Amino acid sequence: MTRASAPAGAPMSRPAGAAGPLEPSPAPGAVPGGRGRRVRLLSSAVSPRTAWVLRALSVLLPLAAWQAVSVSGLTDPTFLPSPAAVLAAGREMAVRGELWSDLAASLGRVGLGFALAVLISVPLGFAMGALPWAQALAEPLIGLLRYLPASAFIPLLIIWLGIGEASKVALLVLGVVFFNTLMTADVVRQVPRRLLEVSATLGARRLRVAFRVVFPYALPGVIDAMRVNAAAAWNFVVVAELIAATSGLGYRVIRAQRFLQTDRIFAILVVIGLIGLAIDVLLRLLRARVGRWAA
Repeated sequence: MTRASAPAGAPMSRPAGAAGPLEPSPAPGAVPGGRGRRVRLLSSAVSPRTAWVLRALSVLLPLAAWQAVSVSGLTDPTFLPSPAAVLAAGREMAVRGELWSDLAASLGRVGLGFALAVLISVPLGFAMGALPWAQALAEPLIGLLRYLPASAFIPLLIIWLGIGEASKVALLVLGVVFFNTLMTADVVRQVPRRLLEVSATLGARRLRVAFRVVFPYALPGVIDAMRVNAAAAWNFVVVAELIAATSGLGYRVIRAQRFLQTDRIFAILVVIGLIGLAIDVLLRLLRARVGRWAA
């Protein structure tokens, strides 16, 4: 009776003191004495309870370190205020109404600029991802423009559009539109060719395939791209409000810096972080709702 042959390419070894035929060496990662079992180096998932504990620790540990440094006397409170001082400064600005008016101004600019960027970038990115001629026509220019820092356009935007709201919104559009276009195009190009072939076999026309197959498949990825670039929109609105602004969170940061009010600066940064987190959670929920089939 012949011995079972080893898989092609498997390394062979001879047991110690034996003169028989070579035996296949165990595959890398296989458990000795086990058949088909492999060592898992990384866990695939954590329980919901553990996940929430880790999320809480990710916030509480830096906060505890911040509190420890502030009460240790190693730093001047003028440069690093305590969490309690930051909370008090935020409460004071909220009571006086400054925080709400500045937050409304910044939210309005982010909302308008980001919406315009999405309205431009999603159709353009969809066309670039679905149509080879559109990619060849637009990708070289967009690939070049995305490397130009949007903040470098501020002098030109002020010359062209003045120091009003138009220049601030335009800066937001420039900071988001190119990256969101390329990311959308990449998502559309990842649609499996098999889906397109099956649709064509069933007699679907190109326009129907685009709206009934490609767009639904790519929509979760498009929302993920929006999540990434929403953070860029907040970065640029603060930059825009640092120059020639009379309201907004960035404007309030500059006023606080002039009087060394670092507690107010930290409070505004915390507010921006919380608003950004809320936007990210909303987009996550939207993605989960419109793309439940996506992994």
